[in-house]
Amino acid sequence: MRITIAHTRNQRQTIEIVDRAFEDVFRTLVRGPIEITNQHKVWQGSVMTFSLTAKVGFLKSPISGTVEVTGRDVILTADIGMLSKLISAEKIQTALESRLRGLLS
Repeated sequence: MRITIAHTRNQRQTIEIVDRAFEDVFRTLVRGPIEITNQHKVWQGSVMTFSLTAKVGFLKSPISGTVEVTGRDVILTADIGMLSKLISAEKIQTALESRLRGLLS
């Protein structure tokens, strides 16, 4: 999954917004019996590499990807794994895009 969202803030401000919001973005996406655990993020310049686990009962699905912040865009690239079996990939993409747009406006 790849999402590109334009922003009008400076790059440093945008990186700070993305960094602070990382945990909330996926938590607001999944509700009900799905639990998000093992969240990790590492910044290298303007690129954040992340991983987390979506857990339902005894089933676990790793999710990983990157968020790149350029002077104009935030680019989220993610492998959502088996989570797409529980929630449609389109719904996940729409929810993530909406949430990120809200944070950057």
